[in-house]
Amino acid sequence: MSNRPFFVHETAVIDEPCSIGEGTRIWHFSHVCRDAIIGHGCSFGQNTMVASGVVIGDRVKVQNNVSIYTGTTIEDEVFLGPSCVLTNVSNPRSQVNRQSLYEKTLIRRGATVGANATIVCGITIGRYAFIAAGTVVTADVPDYAMVVGVPGRHKGWMSRHGHRLTPGTDGFCKCPESGFEYRLTDGLMRCLSCGEDDPLPDQLSKGTRSYRDFRNTGS
Repeated sequence: MSNRPFFVHETAVIDEPCSIGEGTRIWHFSHVCRDAIIGHGCSFGQNTMVASGVVIGDRVKVQNNVSIYTGTTIEDEVFLGPSCVLTNVSNPRSQVNRQSLYEKTLIRRGATVGANATIVCGITIGRYAFIAAGTVVTADVPDYAMVVGVPGRHKGWMSRHGHRLTPGTDGFCKCPESGFEYRLTDGLMRCLSCGEDDPLPDQLSKGTRSYRDFRNTGS
């Protein structure tokens, strides 16, 4: 274990074969099942579970008490908040075995799923979407969309840095923290300053001010 390029706490269970990338950390009482694929630089909090066949990208952060079930694909730099719920069968019954009918769920690059949110299976959450805490997501979510409530409703747009975007009449808006410019066109938000799949410049990868700070000062 000490020779592996990733960290596994002594209370965690890793079933082999599976793939775990360099620099990934797996903490107390977690379980990675066989044939799971996990990228590099990820973090899995206490009591997390990654089921067989799950594919997880690089630099994904999974907070405590999250189970990621077969049929789920998570792209790079996704954040899963504490106790959020992922599913893989829409109509589960204990008496009916649907293991061959698992539905696919895709969480795209940079998305955030808040604490205690529920993601109904068979949907796609777009790049840099923001799912508020406690939300129940029942339909596909577009890139940069903010979804709130039960059931989840599209309530606005969030920047790549996690700040509310308010498009003007021309569809343009700017993130108050990064200065990145965005444009809403035909109902879809796009970043004009950086490609959705491009890494952040090093100088913008560390936060400078909190969300509440920006909101309270009106910056």
